[in-house]
Amino acid sequence: MDELTGLFIPLITPFTADGELAADALERLAHRVIDDGATGIVALGTTAETATLTEQERSAVLAICSRVCRERAATLVAGAGTNDTVRSAAALAGLAGYPEVRAALVVVPYYSRPGEAGVLEHFRALATGSPVPLIIYNIPYRTGQALSWRSMAQLAGLPGIGGVKHSAGSIDQDTIAMMAGRPAGFRVLGGDDPYISPLLALGADGGILASAHIRTSDFARLVRLWRDGQAGAARQLGHRLAPLSQALFAEPNPVVIKSVLHRLGQIPSPVVRLPLLPAGPDAADAALRLAPALTATDASRTAAARVP
Repeated sequence: MDELTGLFIPLITPFTADGELAADALERLAHRVIDDGATGIVALGTTAETATLTEQERSAVLAICSRVCRERAATLVAGAGTNDTVRSAAALAGLAGYPEVRAALVVVPYYSRPGEAGVLEHFRALATGSPVPLIIYNIPYRTGQALSWRSMAQLAGLPGIGGVKHSAGSIDQDTIAMMAGRPAGFRVLGGDDPYISPLLALGADGGILASAHIRTSDFARLVRLWRDGQAGAARQLGHRLAPLSQALFAEPNPVVIKSVLHRLGQIPSPVVRLPLLPAGPDAADAALRLAPALTATDASRTAAARVP
């Protein structure tokens, strides 16, 4: 899918100081990251604290992101799926009501650890009935379930499978095998932010990067440089961005990102929902030092343009 290339921002869910959904702030943030070069956005991913949102809040988030992507002709990916195949299929079916959604990000079944054979059957069943192509979310350090390229390759060529968000925690042997052996049209999007530059160097099609909430334009430029074959400039930029990603993930995602966005005036509060706790001041300070003045300038420009 040509739409699944470039930089995608898995949007945080802004809350007010009282812990309510800050709908206007979410809409402004979605516009801002597209202004700054993102190809599209991911709604209801892990970064959105989706597990803590009510059904009404999830519907509101998806409606807002759909509207923004429709207005901006941007690509919208929606998170959908659990460790229950039946409920995952129901969530995917519900996406038919949002024509702006171009793909669904579906996590490898977590906690139950069904084995690779069970994972394959899970995705085969979901791909058969889904109204949109699936992006396999391979993140073994969260799910407790490894999915080797040998197994994933059995899914990669199926109708209804668009690609993978690759978050293996390293550039390992499976990563090398995947990049060498993936079929045409199977998109690889990096999801481990500190490793995005080397994965792009291997030929990844882009990234779904939470840390690109900050310095969005630089991350978008990193993707373009690697895709345009400008390895020297891409390598240098990747080296400069990696410490920012590490700082933003120094505490559980997205607590540091929210703190930095709040300090930059882009969201009304740094509030997260339990079991997450707010970022410590040291972690927030360290990340903010790596966010250049350009980001604050962009935030001010966007706020001035979009706030009545």
